[in-house]
Amino acid sequence: MTSTELYKSSARAHIANHYVRACIGGALRQGAEPSQLLSAAEIPHLWLDRPERLLTEHQLSELIKAVWRFTGDEFMGLAPGVCKRGVFSLMAEFGLGAKTLGGMLQRSARFYSAVTDDLKIGLDAGHAQSPLVFYRLHLRQQELDPDHFLQEFILLMWQRFAGWLIGQQIPVTGTSFGYPAPMHAREYRAMFIGELLHDQPRCGFYLHPRVLQLPILRSEAELQAFLQACPGVILHRPVQDNSLQTRVRLLLQRYDLKRMPELEEISQQLLMTPRTLRRWLQEEGTSVRQIKESLRRDLALRLLSNEHFSVQEVAEQSGFAEVAAFSRAFRRWTGGPPAQWRNARRSA
Repeated sequence: MTSTELYKSSARAHIANHYVRACIGGALRQGAEPSQLLSAAEIPHLWLDRPERLLTEHQLSELIKAVWRFTGDEFMGLAPGVCKRGVFSLMAEFGLGAKTLGGMLQRSARFYSAVTDDLKIGLDAGHAQSPLVFYRLHLRQQELDPDHFLQEFILLMWQRFAGWLIGQQIPVTGTSFGYPAPMHAREYRAMFIGELLHDQPRCGFYLHPRVLQLPILRSEAELQAFLQACPGVILHRPVQDNSLQTRVRLLLQRYDLKRMPELEEISQQLLMTPRTLRRWLQEEGTSVRQIKESLRRDLALRLLSNEHFSVQEVAEQSGFAEVAAFSRAFRRWTGGPPAQWRNARRSA
């Protein structure tokens, strides 16, 4: 897989002009000439501070690269210390050795805690009120990043990289921002999935603990292609799915698969009547029951592809009280028992 095959950058100019000034702020404090940075990204100098001039993903990606080259700093001069170029690549190589997403997140936290004091990073367990785990990615000092560009980029970088490692968009239930909603907050909806939580004690994102068990699927060769495509692959905005079934799915991902809410509670949280929810889902060709079933199926298939989980463990993680019930459901999904499916994958 080449870097150009990794993702297809949108040629459409859809990124707010706000990010031009926000991106180069640290370099300007170090004496950079705005025109040279903008020229390297094929952005006309007259576009600086012109809100109507939107950017393409390629232009912003090239602007970030220009800032990296000038500052020699992956934090782009927007933090007190310097994060040498190549640090993220080394972390990614270290993280790739983990078997699961949770293992990668733990490894990346250990790595960055060792190389920089500018980032509070770590995995916080859930509690009685909420099973969700929280992955901290909080800049210790925000003063040098007044437009929150570095903070946003770090959050995006980990979410995109984590999703790429497991081969799917990471099911983030909410992204937390340790500051009030900024003027450009409308851009967040295109960048982050799940609930947007502003004015929080820390920046980071929430996941259900079962997501931490998803297996790492990528190879070293694929990782090199991913790194070559950075930062464009980080900035790429996937097509947003605003269907009702996707909203229901995101809501259910906050819960244990054994204790997902019923139709009435789901409709209440979505501010609609149960009858309306049922009817609109029917129009989309699905139901609450089918969405729950697909969540259990998708998780089971991914966990079963990871050989260090037994069939019983996969059944429990997927929300089944008994292996027999799981096996019956698995036959319905795939036409055969779990062990047969796993052996067929191993042989392939």
